[in-house]
Order: sequence, then structure tokens, then C-alpha cells
Amino acid sequence: MASKATIERRETALPVQNDPDILNAAARLAGEDMCSIADLSSGEVRAILKLGHHVKHNPREYRNALDAKQMVLMFEKASLRTRLSFETGFSTMGGNAIFVDQTNSPLGERESIADVARNVERWVDLIVLRTYAHDTITEMAANSRVPVINALSDFEHPCQALADFMTLEEHFGSASGLNFTYVGDGNNVCHSLMLTGAQLGTNVTVATPRGYSPDIEIVTKAREIAELNGCEVRLLQDPHAAVENADAVYTDVCVSMGYEHESTKRAPIFRPFQVNETLMQKARPNAVFMHCLPARRNAEVTDAVLDGPQSIVFDQAENRMHAQKALLLLLLGGLSNVEKFNT
Repeated sequence: MASKATIERRETALPVQNDPDILNAAARLAGEDMCSIADLSSGEVRAILKLGHHVKHNPREYRNALDAKQMVLMFEKASLRTRLSFETGFSTMGGNAIFVDQTNSPLGERESIADVARNVERWVDLIVLRTYAHDTITEMAANSRVPVINALSDFEHPCQALADFMTLEEHFGSASGLNFTYVGDGNNVCHSLMLTGAQLGTNVTVATPRGYSPDIEIVTKAREIAELNGCEVRLLQDPHAAVENADAVYTDVCVSMGYEHESTKRAPIFRPFQVNETLMQKARPNAVFMHCLPARRNAEVTDAVLDGPQSIVFDQAENRMHAQKALLLLLLGGLSNVEKFNT
């Protein structure tokens, strides 16, 4: 396993402005939206993570990269990590973040999403949305001339998945060839993890209760990508079989925001899928435990696992900022400013 120091030395030495993966991604992604991991090629996912590592270990090089840029965050759902990681990351690169609380007034309710887009695009350089309906994000993107980022919808959570696989690269040196197991609800986080793992050559196993499998379109797309990258995507209903030989074990709440009315129904169904010490013993000795947070302690995961030595959940949370900074730099053409401000 590569140590953090090894990763830091390797990534710090990277001539990031001349890296072909990053140059190609910068050329293709400038001005584009990121509504889904499926919007990205495998090379672009690798480039975002590579740049994320460099940004993390060389923050001063990027302190003016987004000078005078404006970003608006419009959130229909409560947030801790997503809001703070975007606001902090953007401001440390010279930009200004504006938060609009939509929790009491969902987008499209007061005026059409198209009209919101046509107004907001005249004031800001980028729109970040955290919504319920995925259609809200795609409709905003279709009507906006500035980039739109999906910061969570009921269908996907792409920024979370990018940070998660950046974290795996820190701990293992590469995500390619790893055995990654997700246990729990086949939800938005699960969807983005499947797609990202497939893009990076990771073997992804998903274990869910019957009736809670991930969306079939996502499964099909992930398997198509996996075939191209020499890995596989498996669906199981036995969490113990799924975790065998896993390098990483991931779970999420079994009741996502918007499904609180199903809490009583879901609790007994998901109880056998709890990640506890017994389940983790099925994984490889050096396996890590992951969770997107917030966690319902002693529900989908026990305290002993969440706070234990295998847990890297707070590394994941930290890397939300760094992976998102890399994405922002690519969508807003910020790399062109890095050399100018550091010469």
C-alpha cells in the first residue's frame, strides 16, 4: 500500500501544466456541465483526481486561479460538507461564493427553472445545485450558458464519488484493480460510485436488499464502462459474500433525504446489511471503511467501525474540497491562470 507521504511526493513532483491527461481534460471540459459521472470519460475522471492530489499538496499555486470568478450555490437540501467544501475551496482560489437557500422554496416553484437559469447566468460564472429531482439539474444545465455542477440529486452524487476515489488513491496508490464493495441502499451515492469505479478500472460489488437495487440504466452503463476498462460490476443480495476479499467497504444511510416516511418500513429490511466488526472481518486485512456522511450511528454502521482504525470517512470529507477544486479549475479554465500568477 502506498503511504500518504509517497502519494504526496509523487504528486508534488508532477508537472501538472504539462500533463497530457490534464491538458486534454482542461480543453474538453472548459465551460461544460457536470450533471453525472457519465458526462466524463475515463481519462477525464483520472485527470480530475490527478489534479485534485496536486491541488491538495500545492494549494498556494492555485490561490489566484479563479480570481474574481463568481459561483452561486442553490440548495434545496440541508448540507454541511457540500456547502463548506465548495465555498472554502472556491474562496481559497480567489473566487466568491454566493449561497441561496432553496430549502423552503424549491427551484421551479416561484418561477421556471429556465427563467432562473437565464437570470443567474448573467451574474455568475458557475451554478452549483443540490436538489431533489435530477431533472432540475439537467433542465438548469440545458438553459444556462455557464457551467452547472450536480452537488447532489436523488439520482446521483458525482462530487462525492470523485472525492471517495481520490481518497482510495491516497491509501492504495491506485484505484485500478481494487475490489470495492458497497453495502446498503442502491441510491444516488451508489450510482455515482458504480460509474466512477468503472471509469477507473475498479471491481465494484453492490449488495442491496431485494427491491432496493440500483437503477438498471446506471447498472447497464457502469457495466459498459467496466468492460472497456477491464473490471467488473456485480450485484448481490448477500452482504457477507459481497464483502469477501474487499479492499474497501462502503455504506450509506438506508433512508436518504426525501424518504424519511419510509424509515419504519426500511429499518428491519436493512438491519442485516449493517457494517459491523463481523462484516468487516470478511474483507481483506488492510481494507478500509468508507461512508459519505452523515452517518446514523449504530444503524447502517456501528461506532466500532465508524471510529475504528480502518475508517477513512473524514479523509473522504476532507477530499471533497480538493476534488471539487480540481473540477472547478477545469470547468472554469482556471489552469491558464496558475502559471501566470506563479511566475
